[in-house]
Amino acid sequence: MPRARSPRAACSALTRAGGPPGLRAIAALVAAALLGWAAVSPASPPDDGAFQGQNTRFSWAGELTQGGFIRGLAPDGAVAVTVGGTPVAVAEDGSFFAAFDRDAPATVQLKAQLDSGQLHREALTIAPRQWQIERVATAKRSGGGSDEAYWKIREPEYNAITAARAQRTGATGWRQDFIWPVKGRISGRFGRQRIYNGEPGAYHSGIDIAPGHGVPFVAPADGVVVLARTGFSLEGGLIIIDHGSGLNSAFLHASTIAVREGEAVMQGQPIGNVGATGRATGPHLHWSLMWGDARLDPLLFTGPMN
Repeated sequence: MPRARSPRAACSALTRAGGPPGLRAIAALVAAALLGWAAVSPASPPDDGAFQGQNTRFSWAGELTQGGFIRGLAPDGAVAVTVGGTPVAVAEDGSFFAAFDRDAPATVQLKAQLDSGQLHREALTIAPRQWQIERVATAKRSGGGSDEAYWKIREPEYNAITAARAQRTGATGWRQDFIWPVKGRISGRFGRQRIYNGEPGAYHSGIDIAPGHGVPFVAPADGVVVLARTGFSLEGGLIIIDHGSGLNSAFLHASTIAVREGEAVMQGQPIGNVGATGRATGPHLHWSLMWGDARLDPLLFTGPMN
């Protein structure tokens, strides 16, 4: 829906709403830019035809790195926004969430199509990361059994996961500062990968936390449960929560599940217990985050574990 509001009005609305710290910080930074302080996003000349008081630029804050994300405000009158060609949902107040895959390129374009017909664009510089890479002199192993027999089991699971991730529930947890679902020893980090005789294996798509078998874990942000099932061949007990704006969390290897599909959950609410179900070598919680097809680093959402 086209917006005809000034950035000052948007910031005021966010502040009055008493939103989460992350979004309030964005509002404060944007307000500072309006008062002549440093803007959140890199300086760029206004678009031709801009009128006085119109916000013709993006304002954002976040983690401009592979596996990272930004939250921000779109230009006034934005009717379509993309980042790296991927559509971005824009809320009625102009706020948005966007993220960058583990293998995101060095530069991505953030674009807004305005209701005036103009196209505004900004180049985002994405910092590369040094991933934990292990090179081994052995052949890459298959998943076991014939591909046909394996896919007969895996296909319905894969389809259920894909359908769950595609759901759009209107959840607003993407606005929040995320918390750790459980605290304990980190046994696997996001992005690590093995290379088998020059052939890359799949990289680790989340973070593994090993607090002990049966320890409860909680929702890291508000959302709606879009999948809650046991018995998956790889994931075992699996919970997926939609946080809104295309962002979702998955929790693998649960010994028990305490929520049901369609249930709205609040940040900090217990949702299951740590286990070793599915393809796991020991009890741990695998927590992964996705935005569309982009896989994200949970550590960038929570900060270090205290």
